[in-house]
Amino acid sequence: MDGSITEMVIWQLERSVPGSRHSFKYRLFYGFPGRTIVRYDNETGKGDHRHIEGREEIYTFSDEIRLVEDFLADRRRLGGK
Repeated sequence: MDGSITEMVIWQLERSVPGSRHSFKYRLFYGFPGRTIVRYDNETGKGDHRHIEGREEIYTFSDEIRLVEDFLADRRRLGGK
């Protein structure tokens, strides 16, 4: 065990979160206590985006399955198993 944390939370809402065009609210995290390596989220007003090693970039959401696949691919690429 290396002390890393992986957390994936996805809710389906009745209507979209302001800034997103779909009915999902999500946060997917991989990192360590106090250190984010990769995080995908769509906080209110910001829309879909991801944080990769300190950089924030727009994420193009297509569906929840692809979201999880993209997150897990980034996690593997950045050192997670």
